[in-house]
Amino acid sequence: MRIANPIYDVVFKYLMQNNELAILILSTILEEEILSLHLLPQETAMAVENRTFTVYRLDFSAWIKTAGGEERHVVIEIQKAKFAADIMRFRRYLGEQYKQGFAVAGEKTQKAIPLISIYFLGYRLEHVRAPVIKVLRSYYDAATGKEIREREEFIESLTHDSFVIQIPQLGPERRTATEKLLAIFDQQRQVAGDSHLLEVDEAVYPEEYRKVVRWLNGAVSKPEIRKTMEVEDEILAEFEDIERRMAGLEKTLEDNAKALEEKEQAIEEKDQALEENARALEEKDQAIEEKLPYLTGGTQHFVHFSLVPFLLGDQTSRDQNSAVRRKLKIQPLGSSWRGSSLVSSSFIYWTSAVMAACSLRAARR
Repeated sequence: MRIANPIYDVVFKYLMQNNELAILILSTILEEEILSLHLLPQETAMAVENRTFTVYRLDFSAWIKTAGGEERHVVIEIQKAKFAADIMRFRRYLGEQYKQGFAVAGEKTQKAIPLISIYFLGYRLEHVRAPVIKVLRSYYDAATGKEIREREEFIESLTHDSFVIQIPQLGPERRTATEKLLAIFDQQRQVAGDSHLLEVDEAVYPEEYRKVVRWLNGAVSKPEIRKTMEVEDEILAEFEDIERRMAGLEKTLEDNAKALEEKEQAIEEKDQALEENARALEEKDQAIEEKLPYLTGGTQHFVHFSLVPFLLGDQTSRDQNSAVRRKLKIQPLGSSWRGSSLVSSSFIYWTSAVMAACSLRAARR
């Protein structure tokens, strides 16, 4: 038997608008008896590139009977998501639910009603593999760790239980009544070439669940449902294209950020190298400054021309003195010291001058 795929919002809404089937499905998921159920439709229109697509969040006002026999009024909120990004929509809707109140007979003001949320996910969670997940609250004494059985309106109105159903995790293994019923969402049963339809075997379902299968089978022949499923496909494709483009932009931004980081690192390394060079130049200048007296003004390292007569003797002629000065390239202290007379080591010139002078004096004698 072929049934309309309830993963589509239009089919899911068609299913849950049948009050009898909605009670069956919700009581099976909650594992509590639902005494009465009233559908509170909530529509949200989203414009996507000049198209309008209505996504349904289904809210129910229900009276349920707990395992302990207590009857209580709750709001059951059902939300469906195809993308992990829809979590922000979930949070926004939860905020809206917490702001709402319900009129109570005999009360002048509206009253906060406990909330139960049920999430149908069209994708897999990152870590948990169970197809149906219960998130149930418990009260505990913080000092002793003992569980508290009593319930308080204050706590019940500000916290809530949740049920998470991972549609992609629903498979052939059906261990509980909930998993058996939710097999109608098993996407592995899609008809080849037509994701709008699922191929199911009515005989494998318990008798009480077969009316759900038959109801979905009836949706196959409704052209308006078919048309809306096609629109959902188009919108889904557009969302996926937007996500791909966003992923491409994020990749580009990431690459640009990485390139900028590398550039900043290169600049930092260059600045460090310049700083080291500046430090080396400073040390070199300091060394030159320390050696400068030995190169520029110290008579103690250069042979003053007035010493030459003493070294050569009083009888040395002016021509000889001049010849010695020319040979040794000795200049008077008052001269500019700019010629080639300066050498890297004044000590060598001083020694050479003394030795030459002494040699000439000895030769004369």
